[in-house]
Amino acid sequence: MSNTSSTSPVSPTTVVIYSGGMDSYTVLHRAIREGLNVHALSFNYGQRHARELDVATQVCQQLAIPHQVVDIRAIHGLIDNSALTNSDKAMPNGDYADDNLRSTVVPNRNMILLSLAIAKAVNIGAGRVDYGAHGGDHVLYPDCRPEFVEAMNQVAGIANFEPVTLHAPYLKATKAEILRDGLSMGLDYQHTWTCYEGRELACGTCGSCRERLDAFATNNAVDPLAYASHTGQADC
Repeated sequence: MSNTSSTSPVSPTTVVIYSGGMDSYTVLHRAIREGLNVHALSFNYGQRHARELDVATQVCQQLAIPHQVVDIRAIHGLIDNSALTNSDKAMPNGDYADDNLRSTVVPNRNMILLSLAIAKAVNIGAGRVDYGAHGGDHVLYPDCRPEFVEAMNQVAGIANFEPVTLHAPYLKATKAEILRDGLSMGLDYQHTWTCYEGRELACGTCGSCRERLDAFATNNAVDPLAYASHTGQADC
């Protein structure tokens, strides 16, 4: 009798920062299609609502992948000078532009979340962290720009004994291009939440909703979410 036994190779592991929104939903499925061992990581940092986190939990349960929601609301007092973390501040409407949406910037958010995701990656032996920074955010959000991602990637390579690679597959893509990629994978974006408001229906007027609706219109597709306002939604 042979003493040798065959074992299947272990798939490389990645930690996906998964908010429950369109971009991270697409990144999550892209990593799964790569054949990676995916661990999804979400954060409650005191944002205005938990709709995205609820959606993220449901998706991960359906996909039967490990999912951890980390409660870091203790830092809320450090990052509460944003319309996304302070319900007393008015939520700006209209298209993304520096003059009306600067108030939605959460101070240092991605550096904080990436640092925690890198820690988890090292802790579980993952060699990569995926997140959904994209080209449409470059003007307004400094921590979505290529320079930031490149710098954080360098830090992730030296901050621990085990180097971790940051992977932002859509760093130079538009929201419409991300959606096109997801639609080509057959993804159902009903299982995402983008609106800055946490109401029963997406508002359709905040910058995030408008960018999402424009992405669907560009792809001649209909957004499966229900909106209080349908402005900008494609008819097809």
